[in-house]
Amino acid sequence: MIMVTGANGQLASLTLQELAEHNVPALGGSRSPAEGQRRLDFDAPATHDLTSVSTLVLVSAGYAEDDQVIARHQRVLDAAVRDGVTHVIYTSLTGDGDHLGFALAHRATEHLIKASGLNWTILRNGLYAELFATLLTWTPDGLESAFGDGALSAVARADLAAAAAVVAGDPTAHAGKIYDLVGEPITAPDIAESLGVTHRSIGLSEYRGRLLADDTLLPFQPPMLASIASGVRHGFLGNTTPDLVQLLGRPLTDPLTVTTDTAAALRPDAC
Repeated sequence: MIMVTGANGQLASLTLQELAEHNVPALGGSRSPAEGQRRLDFDAPATHDLTSVSTLVLVSAGYAEDDQVIARHQRVLDAAVRDGVTHVIYTSLTGDGDHLGFALAHRATEHLIKASGLNWTILRNGLYAELFATLLTWTPDGLESAFGDGALSAVARADLAAAAAVVAGDPTAHAGKIYDLVGEPITAPDIAESLGVTHRSIGLSEYRGRLLADDTLLPFQPPMLASIASGVRHGFLGNTTPDLVQLLGRPLTDPLTVTTDTAAALRPDAC
């Protein structure tokens, strides 16, 4: 049996949907399980029941400080070893993201997985096209960002879910593999042009100041978001690889279309 963690999250739910569409039996694990899912709360070890699970798709529990994320992943991996899981598939971060503020927890988890004795596959996911759109700010004059003219090899979330489903459906064929799953490079000016508006670039200092002044953000989030802006702006996240196309066996979903559509939906005057 396949289990996908974080089952009610966007990536995991799409992965389960992909598996279902290909008639591959899979179980969702969630802190708040829906009908037919198993309760699995990363912060409650008593819920880490992985009996009957042969392949675990470990969707990163990355929404926290590094020590908390790493501890969560370690506990689930311990349960996987205890309960007889044979293969773990981890949704990590693209190799070009090593400098990002949230990379350490991913790389530490990769080390834990390799040391666990389990068979493994690591999916180093690029940044979502949908995320890129949310990091642009709408103004009365158009779009604003700290990305400058830098490119991001953005990838549609659905393509990453499809890749995870491909690997989960035949884990033995992908054992010991690290895949770097990124899309085609796009820029903030590209998105603005596609929307028929202008793009204004702001400096990183101004951007960080805005983040620090936003009381809706958790303490770890401003440096994380600033690191994405700096990485894109300075050309560290625009490389491509063939891995995702090869896994999917089809062309990628156009990241510019996904980003543009998401940004358009976020426009304050959008109907």
